[in-house]
Amino acid sequence: MTTAVSPLAPKFFSPMPPIDGVRIATAAAGIKYKGRTDVMMMIFDETTSVAGLFTRSRCPSAPVDFCRSNLAGGSARVLVVNSGNANAFTGKKGAEATALTAQTAAKAANCSEGDVFLASTGVIGEPLDATKFSDVLSAMAGGARPDCWLDAAKAIMTTDTYPKVATRGAMIDGVSVTLNGIAKGAGMIAPDMATMLSFIATDAAVSAEALQQLLSEGVGASFNAVTIDSDTSTSDTVLAFATGKAPGQDIVNDGTDPRLDDFRAALHALMQDLALQIVRDGEGARKMVTVRVTGAENDRAAGVIARSIANSPLVKTAVAGEDANWGRVVMAVGKAGEKADRDRLAIWFGDIRVAVNGERDPDYEEDFASAVMREDEIIIRTDIGLGDGQATVYTCDLTKEYVAINGDYRS
Repeated sequence: MTTAVSPLAPKFFSPMPPIDGVRIATAAAGIKYKGRTDVMMMIFDETTSVAGLFTRSRCPSAPVDFCRSNLAGGSARVLVVNSGNANAFTGKKGAEATALTAQTAAKAANCSEGDVFLASTGVIGEPLDATKFSDVLSAMAGGARPDCWLDAAKAIMTTDTYPKVATRGAMIDGVSVTLNGIAKGAGMIAPDMATMLSFIATDAAVSAEALQQLLSEGVGASFNAVTIDSDTSTSDTVLAFATGKAPGQDIVNDGTDPRLDDFRAALHALMQDLALQIVRDGEGARKMVTVRVTGAENDRAAGVIARSIANSPLVKTAVAGEDANWGRVVMAVGKAGEKADRDRLAIWFGDIRVAVNGERDPDYEEDFASAVMREDEIIIRTDIGLGDGQATVYTCDLTKEYVAINGDYRS
C-alpha cells in the first residue's frame, strides 16, 4: 500500500456519529498486509433492510455472486469485508471460501447465512484462505461498537492513501435520521452498475424495495460518474443498510413517497461525496478533473463523449504535465463514436475558452490557459453544439506514480 497521502485528500475527516442498530469491529487477520487491520465487520439489528448495486463485469468475484443471491431476501444482519485479496477468478476455491466465511459470520452474528453480506478487495486470482476469518470473526462480534466508522474505512483500504468517510442528516415525516458511509477505491476504477466498495448505513425505516430504488437513482451522478483508469473491477459493490431504529418512525415502502424527498437528497449527496473522495485518491493523482459535456445529441451521447475525454491517457497525461493541449480533447470527442461536428465544437479549460468553431479561439492566450492547468482542480468543458444532451464525469490525471503502483501491485 502506498504511504504518501494524496495531495487532494480532505483536510479533515467528518466526525461520524453512531447509527442506532449498527455495531462495527475491525481486526488484523494477516490476509496480505502486515501490521494493519484487514477485516471489517458490521452487525445490524434484526429490523435492517438492505439494497445493493454491483459490478457489471462479466467476470465478477465470488462475494459479488454471493451478495446478489442474498439481496433478494431484503434483510441483513452482518457484513464482512476483507482487503488484500479480491477472491475473484478463484474458481471452486473462491466459492468455497465465500461459503465458509458466510458460515463463520452467521455463527458469530447469530443469524442465518441468508442475512450475511460479503465483499473482498485486493489481488485477483489468488485463493483466499477463509480459515483466517474463523479466528477473528467471533471475537470481532463480541467487541463490536457503534463508534468505529473511521476504523472500518481504514480496514478496507488497499492502495488508498486515506480512509473515505461521509455523513449526512435528513428528515422523514418530522423524524431526524442519520446516514453514514465509507468507501474504498484508488485504482481499477470505472464503476459500471456501481477496485471500489462502498457501504452506507442509516437508522431510517425504509423498506428494501424503497431503499433499492433510491440507491439506483443516485448511482448515475455519483459512483457511475467517476473513472480513474477506465478499468471496471470484478468486485465493485455498493450496499446500503437501513436499521429503522430512529424513534417515532413508520416504515416507508415506496421510493417515490414525498416523505423521502429529504432523505433521497441526503443519500445522493453522501454517495457523491464518497465518489469524489475516490477520485481524489486516484493512484498517483495530483489533480482532480471535472469533465462537462453539453450540447450533445442526448444525455447518453454526452456521457459517452465525457467518458472518452476522461479516460483518454493523452488527455490525462496532458493534465499531469499541466499542458493546455485542447487538441487531445478534440481527439477524444472525435473517437467517441457519437454525433459531433468539428466546426461546432467549443472547448474551455476552466473559464478560458481555448477553441471554438473548429479552431483555436481568436482571443486565446497561452499564459491564461497554463495558469488553469497549474491548479489542483481543473474543469474541462466541451460544447458539442448539436442538442441539449449533457453529462459530467469526474477523473484525475495520469502520472508516473500510477505506473509505479500498478507495475508491482501483485508482487
